[in-house]
Amino acid sequence: MENQLICICGPTASGKTALSVALAKERDTEILSADSMQIYRGMDVGTAKPTEGERQGVPHHLFDIREPGEPFSVAQYVELADACAQELLARGKIPIVVGGTGLYMDALIECNTFSGGETDPAIREHYQRMAAERGNEAVHESLRAVDPESAARLHPNNLKRVIRALEVYHQTGMTIDTLNARNRKPEPKYKAYKIGVCPASRAVLYARIERRVEEMLCGGLLDEAMALLSAGRLTGTAAQAIGYKELIPFLEGRDSLENCAALLRQRTRNYAKRQLTWLARDPGIHWLRYEEGTELAALLQDSTAFLHGCGV
Repeated sequence: MENQLICICGPTASGKTALSVALAKERDTEILSADSMQIYRGMDVGTAKPTEGERQGVPHHLFDIREPGEPFSVAQYVELADACAQELLARGKIPIVVGGTGLYMDALIECNTFSGGETDPAIREHYQRMAAERGNEAVHESLRAVDPESAARLHPNNLKRVIRALEVYHQTGMTIDTLNARNRKPEPKYKAYKIGVCPASRAVLYARIERRVEEMLCGGLLDEAMALLSAGRLTGTAAQAIGYKELIPFLEGRDSLENCAALLRQRTRNYAKRQLTWLARDPGIHWLRYEEGTELAALLQDSTAFLHGCGV
C-alpha cells in the first residue's frame, strides 16, 4: 500500500479526539498520537489523554511510552511513529494521526532523519556555565564566530537554541542550517490527507477550553498533579506541560486554586492560539470550521466526503 496518512489537526479542545475515533471506526483503522505530552505515563487528565471509554475500542499508539522526566526527542518520535505507520499500512490500514503537536505530525510526514541530532551533555554544560558566568552574549558570540547566519537569526536570550546550534557545530563540523539541508528529503515520505477541525468562532473555542479545564479540575487533575509532584516525577519536559505547572503554587500552598485555575485557562487559550498560528502555515489542510451545536455526525460526513474526493 502507498505511504498514506490521514491527519486530524486543530487546536486544543477543538474535537480532534472524537472525530478521529469516529473516522477510525468507520474505516476500520487505528490511531497514532502526535502529542508530545501524552507520551508520558501517569499524565492522563492534564494532557486530555482519551480514556478507554473515549477510545471506543479503537487501538491508539504512542501513549504512555515514557516516564515523566525521561528525555524524548522529535527524532525518537519519528522513528517510533514511522515504524507503527508502516506496520498498519502492511495490514492494509491507513493510519490516522491525531494530536496537537504540529512539529511531531510534520516530522512524521517528512520522515526527517535528524542525523547528528543527539545532545552532547559536555558541550551543553560548557556553554550553560559560560552563560551563567559571563552572560548570554558570550555564548551568542561563540556562535557568531562559527555560524554567523544562525547567530543573526537567534536572539542571545534564546539560549537553548543558541546552545543547540553550537552543539551541532561541535558534533558535526557543520552549521545547523547545513545539517538540516543535508538531512532534508526531496519529497515527504508520506502522502498526508490533512483535516483541520476548529470552531468557526474563537469565542466558541475559548468556551470549549473553559469547559475542558473545569472538567479536568473536577476529574482528578489536582490529585494527579499532586501525585506526580510528590513522587518527584514532574521534571524535564514533562514539568512544562500545561495543566500541571500552573497548579504547583496551589499544591505547595503558595497561591489560591482560583488564581492557579485562571492562569491555567489563560495559558491554554494562549496555547490554542499558537497551535492555530502553526497550522495557518499549511495551505494543504482541509478545514472543518463548525458552528456551536454542530453534531459529530456532520463533521464525520464532511471528513468522509473530503477523503472520498481525494480517492482515499
